[in-house]
Amino acid sequence: MLYQYKNIQLQKSGYLAGLFIFYHVNLKQTIMEKLIKNYLATFKGLSKEVWWLSLITLINRAGTMVIPFLSLYLKEGLGFSFSDVGLIMVFFGLGSVAGSRLGGYLTDKIGYYKVMQVSLFLTGVLFVLLQYVTTLFGFCASIFVLMTVADTFRPAMFVALSSYSKPENKTRSVTLIRLAINLGFSAGPALGGLIITTLGYQGLFWVDGVTCVLATVLLMSVLHPKKARVLDKIENENPVSVYSDKLFWIFFVAMALFGVVFLQYFSTIPLYYRDVHHLSELEIGLLLGANGFIIFLLEMPLVTWLEESKQTKIALMFGGGILVTLSFIVLNMTSWVGILLVGMFLMTIGEMIMFPFSNAYAMERAKKGNQGQYMSWYAISFSLAHVFGHFSGMHLVDKIGFDNTWYIIFGLSLLSGVFLLVLHYKTKQVEKA
Repeated sequence: MLYQYKNIQLQKSGYLAGLFIFYHVNLKQTIMEKLIKNYLATFKGLSKEVWWLSLITLINRAGTMVIPFLSLYLKEGLGFSFSDVGLIMVFFGLGSVAGSRLGGYLTDKIGYYKVMQVSLFLTGVLFVLLQYVTTLFGFCASIFVLMTVADTFRPAMFVALSSYSKPENKTRSVTLIRLAINLGFSAGPALGGLIITTLGYQGLFWVDGVTCVLATVLLMSVLHPKKARVLDKIENENPVSVYSDKLFWIFFVAMALFGVVFLQYFSTIPLYYRDVHHLSELEIGLLLGANGFIIFLLEMPLVTWLEESKQTKIALMFGGGILVTLSFIVLNMTSWVGILLVGMFLMTIGEMIMFPFSNAYAMERAKKGNQGQYMSWYAISFSLAHVFGHFSGMHLVDKIGFDNTWYIIFGLSLLSGVFLLVLHYKTKQVEKA
């Protein structure tokens, strides 16, 4: 009798345990399905033209795999000194400035489609020819011409993105392009390393050139003006000049300062990981790779949620800037290696907020004037950061060390925030008037 009772109790316990496991597993599946459904829902409503433009950008960015290996190629392949490499990178930045300005001008004159088409094709040709340049003067001139041609694409792409997006979808469209750029930059170095190992640096230049030409073919096939659908066509008979738009220039200074701060994650921060925290190249790669993974996973849902919060774009930019500011100051709080993860996470979340909403703000301002002109100056704000950011960061680290450099970067980031606060105040004044 006692045995039967125990057996019944065990059966009941097993039944309850089975129910619990079944319920727990099903609950997990339901939550996962809901999360996936909500994630996919954030991509709905974007035009097919925006998706095609994102794919072209992905091919183009994955193709420019010479760029991450450029300093290595110049140092080891051509035997240039560090100062020579630094000089070449200055011309790299100057070419980016010139290209952004030229791209804006040409976009307003002949249209974004022709600019993107010619820029992609000529960039492919110039990448192939660059492998035959071996002198310092020749490389400075060549990289300047290459970046001038390549970066005419950026303002044209921004204007195309605005034209292919409904007004309510512009920020999410920018976010999709950023996902393509991040995926391209993630895949590019991995493919580049494989190509260098098997084909050498010459193979890298050839693959870069071919991918740019392939992106041109895709552009001509799917985004030809006769096939593409324009959703937000803006024609101003009396466009406002960007040079008379005082609010835009406050915004421009804020973005240029933020760009100098942000670019430290591509120059001085990796050195800090290696020299201060003694991380290996693999560990540094994984830590930097976490940035792209988090962006891919969270940026679109985060941007969608923030858009629904009804906060102004300026307020959201300010919040993103504060997070990036904190990512530097926490590095001086402790020598614990885990703080690097905290800093990277803060920077990544700040970046995910700052870039989509700053880009959307620039496109919004551009509606009142020549769009190419506005978007070229937005691109130039970050091109200038390339000219000054890398060099100034390296110089500061060399002269005053990492900790003091982070305090100065912290100060620059706060100054960027001050300009955004001024922009907020001035905007309110204009709205009241």
